[in-house]
Amino acid sequence: MEVNKNRWLIALSAISIHLSIGAAYAYSVYTNPIRDLMGWSVTGITFSFTIMMALAGIAAAFFGTFVEKNGPRKSAILAAILFGIGQAGAGVAVAVDSLLLFLLTYGVASGLGMGLGYIAPVSTLIKWFPDRRGLATGMAVLGFGAGALITAPVAAFLMESLTIPITFYLLGLCYFVLMFLGALYIAPPPNGWMPDAMKKAIDSGKKVMKQDLSQLTAREAVRTKRFWMLWSIMLINVTAGIMMISVASPMAQEVVGMSAAGAAAMVGIMGIFNGGGRLAWAAISDYIGRPTVFITFFALQLVAFITLPNTTSILLFQVLVFLVVSCYGGGFSNLPAFIGDLFGTKQLGAIHGFLLTTWSLGGILGPLLVSQIREVTQSYIPVFYVFLALILLALIVSIYLQIEIKQVQKEKQPQNSNRLPPVSQKKEYSPKLNTIRTNATEGQRQ
Repeated sequence: MEVNKNRWLIALSAISIHLSIGAAYAYSVYTNPIRDLMGWSVTGITFSFTIMMALAGIAAAFFGTFVEKNGPRKSAILAAILFGIGQAGAGVAVAVDSLLLFLLTYGVASGLGMGLGYIAPVSTLIKWFPDRRGLATGMAVLGFGAGALITAPVAAFLMESLTIPITFYLLGLCYFVLMFLGALYIAPPPNGWMPDAMKKAIDSGKKVMKQDLSQLTAREAVRTKRFWMLWSIMLINVTAGIMMISVASPMAQEVVGMSAAGAAAMVGIMGIFNGGGRLAWAAISDYIGRPTVFITFFALQLVAFITLPNTTSILLFQVLVFLVVSCYGGGFSNLPAFIGDLFGTKQLGAIHGFLLTTWSLGGILGPLLVSQIREVTQSYIPVFYVFLALILLALIVSIYLQIEIKQVQKEKQPQNSNRLPPVSQKKEYSPKLNTIRTNATEGQRQ
């Protein structure tokens, strides 16, 4: 473990990895050009994206243990190889006119690389930012959300100027280089590391070292109620967000009569709220806490889904959609920090992987629910009421999760009170005593 690393460059390394894999969200820019050139069906082309997204969440779960055992550097290098091959291989598939190869490269290889690349840097990044967990993961996941915004215009320009296969070759190479360079620098800090400013604040009594609620392995974490409550609220948040993203344009045109051009512009702005929400909500969570942020998500979305079926205002409709999408992005950016708060950083990568199964499942349920309801009722209005019920359920569970956390903290308090001086004596800590106190209470958050 290397001490002379700059934690902001570690963050930049994580962003470069997430920026690259997030570029896969620009898949729609390839759909029409490939269809026009190759004559493949739109269903076949978009099925590769479905495979990629499904595998990303599943791969995150299966690769979590791999990341813990082999470290972030090897994991990120493997992710770079898989994702680079997947993207460049898609160019080969187009060149040889093979839809099956396209599904295996853009779908399978890219999906595996995306899942591994998503979780590889996160647990390391949290360890480098014990004072700003939310901000740290927010920066990385913002890169994931912004990847498509950069790639879409670049890919469109390259396809028009060169050819589709060459576009995939060039972008695949760029993704590989960015991810590989990020992987080379990223490394975990020494155990118990914290920035100098944080040490001084704790030693002077200006800041109390907050400890995690527990230090659990992935196997231990999945046996707790807290894990399944967090899994449930993440699933509902992801399902609602992906539902909105998947039908935003036709829904806006039908419900409030937006023009096709206006709806298309709204979809573009949604990408900004998806990415910006990841950073903003994560930064806010460092001040109000992760449980409160998730309660806020569902309280706001409850208002949104109550209002959406009853509004005729185009402006209000868009504001509410942007709100839902920002909560969707914020859920992803707050998840790793929330995991650290609840279960510690011992096997954060593995636990994060298990919870990202909600990503895959929500990616299937969201579009499926909205399409089925729309087909049966010939209207989007009932969709809002179905998701209103789901959001209400998530709000109840998130409140119960906060109560559960406070109960665990209260149970641990008497144990800590035998070990720690009273609050009024915090200023008497010496660096040595503070170290002893921190080690003695490892795994507990007060």
